[in-house]
Amino acid sequence: MRDWLAQRARATPTATALVDASSGERLTYAALDSRVEELAGRLSALGIGVDDHLGVVAETGPDFVELAHASMRLGAVLVPLHARLTPAELADRADRADLSAIVCDAANEPAAVEAFDTVATVDAPTAGATPVADREPATFDVPAWDRGRPMLLLSTSGTTGDPKLVTLTSWNLLCSAAASSWRLGVLPTDRWYCVLPMSHMGGLAPVYRSMLYGTTVVTATPGSFDPERVLTEMDDHGATGVSLVPTTLRRLLDAGSLPEPLRFVLLGGAAAPESLVERAVDRDVPVCPTYGMTETASQIATARPEDAAIDPGTVGSPLMFTSVTVVDEAGAELPDGDVGELVVSGPTLTPGYYGDPEATDEAFGQHGFHTGDAGYRDDQGRIHVLNRLDDRIVTGGENVDPGEVAAVLRDCPGVEDAFVTGLTDDEFGQRVAAVVAGDVTVDSLEAEARESLAGFKLPRQWAVVDELPRTASDTVDREAARALLRDG
Repeated sequence: MRDWLAQRARATPTATALVDASSGERLTYAALDSRVEELAGRLSALGIGVDDHLGVVAETGPDFVELAHASMRLGAVLVPLHARLTPAELADRADRADLSAIVCDAANEPAAVEAFDTVATVDAPTAGATPVADREPATFDVPAWDRGRPMLLLSTSGTTGDPKLVTLTSWNLLCSAAASSWRLGVLPTDRWYCVLPMSHMGGLAPVYRSMLYGTTVVTATPGSFDPERVLTEMDDHGATGVSLVPTTLRRLLDAGSLPEPLRFVLLGGAAAPESLVERAVDRDVPVCPTYGMTETASQIATARPEDAAIDPGTVGSPLMFTSVTVVDEAGAELPDGDVGELVVSGPTLTPGYYGDPEATDEAFGQHGFHTGDAGYRDDQGRIHVLNRLDDRIVTGGENVDPGEVAAVLRDCPGVEDAFVTGLTDDEFGQRVAAVVAGDVTVDSLEAEARESLAGFKLPRQWAVVDELPRTASDTVDREAARALLRDG
């Protein structure tokens, strides 16, 4: 069996596969297939083949799309590396991923060349990399495909320690694409606008899904997130879907109106404040709060827009074939309404962490994969995600839910986002502490929060910043946030 793109190109050769918003270039599936065939041949000439680990450090764009498909055509394992990583971080990821080769683009060539001995580039070299275009395409064997073949090695966000490398198989990605389509729907005219980094599942999933659906991927102009430009590109190219994190959705709502053709705004990557979901609903934005992980090839549960309008605090029900069990500290299943750890099972779930059997064994239990997230299922089957288990605070013998405190703070005037944690306290064991982003004062925050929170839940230590510190995948960098509090 040939790879997915080859099959898609045979099925719908004249359908639009890829649009580059920065240049306006459009490729049909037949044209994209031809480019990928040539690129795969050039990569083969560089020595890349079946089961090799191909590292890619590049901006979100057509080059990344072509490299992803070329890797699959060769039967290689794609290892996306985030463009914001330092050379030292790139070298560390490469070492742990057992990379066979590394390919970059022009923007990332200096860091890649500093991190690796031998680097190939898809652009004209400026810092010593080898041009991929200089290699004559070589013939290569078509790999044998089965559902267990690894396709991706993706780094976790690293919010709770060193990033792990998640193995994702073709079956994981295929099942995720199918289940997502049954929740969000698919139309032949769909265009998924891609602005998230393709080094993470949220940015890479649309590349595989759109190709499986036979729809179009529109890649955003690379560079820092510019809400006005993003709105213009979405409008110009008729975007019907987009994946965003809460920060970027908030900035788009501040900048103007999202295009009318939008069918869904898949909102994930971090907890979405209820006030943000309500704001999107009030603006008739088809917001779909979602809960997903790298370990589950993206979505675990997703709320449709009508669900978000009824309950802005939910991430909806689990996707088809995905099971979410809520368990207590002993691993026993809890009834609806009780808060515990969310444990996930199903065909989208990773077979484990690459090169780390100990971490894999620790992560899996009787009911599946232990997410480390606290939450509950309501009587309608909808999932509510509260916070990380290790974020729970016990102060003076009282239990404090940091998610509850953060939700109250986010509703305060002038607050854009908030992170709540517990710090060591000699008298009470822990004290509640908060990092708040926005144009606010501590006095105003305390006055507002006191209206909704019991005294023992009120933060005793504060840091007010312009923006919360974030990881490369846009989740809150917990250690950096705690450092802000410890530094006063």
